[in-house]
Amino acid sequence: MDKAQEGKQAGKAQIGVTGLAVMGRNLARNLARNGYTVALHNRTTAKTKALVEEFGDEGDFVPAETAEEFVAALERPRRLVVMVKAGEPTDAVIEEFAPLLEPGDMIVDGGNAHFADTRRREAALRERGLHFVGAGVSGGEEGALNGPSIMPGGSAESYAALGPMFEKIAAQVDGTPCCVHVGPDGAGHFVKMVHNGIEYADMQLIAESYDLLRHAAGLDPAQIAEVFRTWNTGRLESYLIEITAEVLAHTDAATGEPFVDVVLDQAEQKGTGRWTVQTALDLGVPVGGIAEAVFARSVSGHADLREAAQGLPGPAPERVADAGFADKVEQALYASKIVAYAQGFHQIAAGSAEYGWDIDLGAMATIWRGGCIIRARFLNRIREAYEADPAMATLLTDEYFADALAGAQDAWREVTAVAARIGVPTPGFSSALAYYDSLRAKRLPAALVQGQRDFFGAHTYRRVDRDGSFHTLWGGDRSEVEA
Repeated sequence: MDKAQEGKQAGKAQIGVTGLAVMGRNLARNLARNGYTVALHNRTTAKTKALVEEFGDEGDFVPAETAEEFVAALERPRRLVVMVKAGEPTDAVIEEFAPLLEPGDMIVDGGNAHFADTRRREAALRERGLHFVGAGVSGGEEGALNGPSIMPGGSAESYAALGPMFEKIAAQVDGTPCCVHVGPDGAGHFVKMVHNGIEYADMQLIAESYDLLRHAAGLDPAQIAEVFRTWNTGRLESYLIEITAEVLAHTDAATGEPFVDVVLDQAEQKGTGRWTVQTALDLGVPVGGIAEAVFARSVSGHADLREAAQGLPGPAPERVADAGFADKVEQALYASKIVAYAQGFHQIAAGSAEYGWDIDLGAMATIWRGGCIIRARFLNRIREAYEADPAMATLLTDEYFADALAGAQDAWREVTAVAARIGVPTPGFSSALAYYDSLRAKRLPAALVQGQRDFFGAHTYRRVDRDGSFHTLWGGDRSEVEA
């Protein structure tokens, strides 16, 4: 008997979805296509009826008009997936349904909730005997329908009931589902948050590569599209590289101009990248690549500042005649990408340690290989690195990545130097290189910073030659005392 049919209670749905906007609707269709009977609910019944009318032949749906009907349609233990906007709307839906549920039932939040909210909700519902699962779902509307990457948190007991379903509807790579139990309470939404932060960095680095190829090498968008298509056949093969080529090759129907030239250059954001940076600050984890990507979007949106700065001096336009410049940009992009992912995985490790989640970093790389926005060939290398050394301090020291960074050294530095010389902003490339050089430096100027802090605030410092904390009497005879 198919797993989707095991334990099915007569006339009951095995799982329910409330919130039938694009993501919720497609997730419900995915579940039904995979043989599960799916209960449907939406605040406005029109969306429920429309889904059944348009896609009812894809599987078994049980439409419900009220919360009570929806809950009654679900088999025990009830599995209820909430697909509404993060924040207050999610809390409102939880408060609507929780009183109707019984101990052992599960509420799954499949939206982009802040992990701290997920931890709060999980603790509150646990006291009521209910399981709350914060599940990161990546892949957009196409992924939700055809196979996303799913990052569920929550209890092991809830995953035992939900896992088989989620693993079946998730993307599959080499026979492995892109879904795994991430860890307790907010672990799933934390990992999804960092995934999105890495996505910000990846997109920014790609955008900087385009900018350099256009303004340093003088290539037009169609030519750059071909460069990206070539890159997508090698080590940079990924969904983002693939769609970048498509965007750059597209011509605007109204003007006949390259599409990229008629789009307003003000990037928007929904907040997950910003959350990643804010959380990294709280954890004391340096994620400069992600931060620069967030700030780059912010700068792009400050039209008034950019307009005011148009007259500021800068270098004269200059073309790089080097025929191999595109290859050097590829090396700089790959090296910077390694750094961005290393920073993201460092943050996941720090969050796991802080909250006691015991997250398997190699498993995160495994479930990101398909379905999600940052899916890439590159993630196989990350999985292999953590399989070889689960306690690795940073991806940068893995043999494969260390060799790749060594091979990119000259090109990486030349590309950032060219960008600075001709005035093309590359905050992602430059930040990644600075992070790399900071980690490999034997001594950092932080020693001077500590001296400054001790001078103006008596904040003390430690010495290299003996244990303890010390303070210099800067306003007195400048002798040293133990703090």
